[in-house]
Amino acid sequence: MEEIRFFMRCYDKLELAKMYFPRLSNPVSVAKLRRWMRNCEPLMEELKAGDFHPKQKMFSVREVRLIVSHLGEPEGCFIDCGPSATHKNIRR
Repeated sequence: MEEIRFFMRCYDKLELAKMYFPRLSNPVSVAKLRRWMRNCEPLMEELKAGDFHPKQKMFSVREVRLIVSHLGEPEGCFIDCGPSATHKNIRR
């Protein structure tokens, strides 16, 4: 199948979480993304160096770029969602 490219832009937290965890419910997908982010110390350090605040509803382009660089590209940006890809730099 043809691959859809992930586009770097601002994302609502739910929208990005559903791209990473398309099979989970909305609240569970957001909570799991938040947990993966918290457990990736290098990511959190870089986010905190900017103007990131965990209560914000949107991720800026910079924040999305950092998240993808640390957690990998979300599987939900592809037409055929296979098994979850291995994501680097996270403690599970």
